[in-house]
Amino acid sequence: MAATASKKEVTIASKLDTLFELQKIDSEIDRIRTIRGELPLEVQDLEDEIGGLETRLAKLNDELKNLETEMVDRKQESKDSEAAIIKYKERQDNVRNNREFESLAKEIEFQELEIKLHEKKGKEGKIKIEGKKEIITEAEERLAEKKSDLALKQAELDAIVSETQKDEDRLTKASTDAKKNIEERLLAAYSRLRLNSKNGLAVVEVVRGACGGCFNKIPPQRQLDIVTKKKILVCEHCGRILTPFSGEE
Repeated sequence: MAATASKKEVTIASKLDTLFELQKIDSEIDRIRTIRGELPLEVQDLEDEIGGLETRLAKLNDELKNLETEMVDRKQESKDSEAAIIKYKERQDNVRNNREFESLAKEIEFQELEIKLHEKKGKEGKIKIEGKKEIITEAEERLAEKKSDLALKQAELDAIVSETQKDEDRLTKASTDAKKNIEERLLAAYSRLRLNSKNGLAVVEVVRGACGGCFNKIPPQRQLDIVTKKKILVCEHCGRILTPFSGEE
């Protein structure tokens, strides 16, 4: 019976020690990622904004192209109307009666109205084209500005990553290896606690009789139970897993 109890105590203590080592590894990974601050998010936001600007710019250029094509078409239609007027006037010289003359006159009048309409639409088109070009210029300037910002942010992020990436890779591997030695149920609880904690702490030491996570006092008897590591105990206030302060052991 004593041997069985001793084995159980060692097993629980081992679990706590492994969990605490995992916490220290993950906390160091958190620290490295904190050094990078908001840069990865800022880079992502800039990339998304640039993508949106490029899409908008492509659409604006398509609209400009359509306006310019419309202008060319109107000029050609005006030329066609002018050619039709010349043809109708030539035919007027050879009509046999007033009815034919008046019919051709109406055709000429219609073509003259078409020319005036094209001229009016052409002026409106020029204004639209100029306005569209101004918008495109502003969009291009904004895009260039955002690309410049992205280059600076990316360079800053790359510099930080190059300094810390090896350490993060090493620690990430150590974290993965440590997790292999923790039972699934306990690891799930650990991951849940880390996810719900602002500072990522799931396992904390008892420091000066208080929880190292929420700093609430722990009853003396419970402190003794924590020191013996006979079972896994959590803080009654914040739910974090408690382990003895290493300096007190």
